[in-house]
Amino acid sequence: MNIAFILNGEDVVVSADDAATSLVSILRNTFNLTGTKSGCGRGSCGACSVIFNGDVVKACLIPAFKIRDSEIITIEGFSQTYEHQDIVRAFSEMGIENCGFCATGKILAMEALLNKNLHPSRQEILAGFYGIRCRCTDPEELTRVVTAAIDYRIRRLYGRSS
Repeated sequence: MNIAFILNGEDVVVSADDAATSLVSILRNTFNLTGTKSGCGRGSCGACSVIFNGDVVKACLIPAFKIRDSEIITIEGFSQTYEHQDIVRAFSEMGIENCGFCATGKILAMEALLNKNLHPSRQEILAGFYGIRCRCTDPEELTRVVTAAIDYRIRRLYGRSS
């Protein structure tokens, strides 16, 4: 079965012998996009997070047949954007380091949140990270990082602070 979709801005086609093959397997094995980690395999940890049609999802839970005609952004594709630089700068300047296991999920969850709402409430911020499981970053630290990323993005886009 051939499945066409957009991956990191490029039109691609993948051949999947099994319609239930997970998106994380396709990304890692077919496209060698290893920034999408294969963690728990049950959707519990968020290490396999990608942006799927604008929402952050766990790629281990998405079967191949659901990706037809979709748009998928992995950390490799997102890392080429100014928005990624805003987020990474916010983590760095707030002095918050991710363990590596969760970094992809947190960065992509933050982008999905900010892409929909550049002025989220504290509750919306915390909800945006729901499902990204890791002990390396306190939820309150994440709210500070989001606030800093918003400020960097607004300054970059509009030349003023938020």
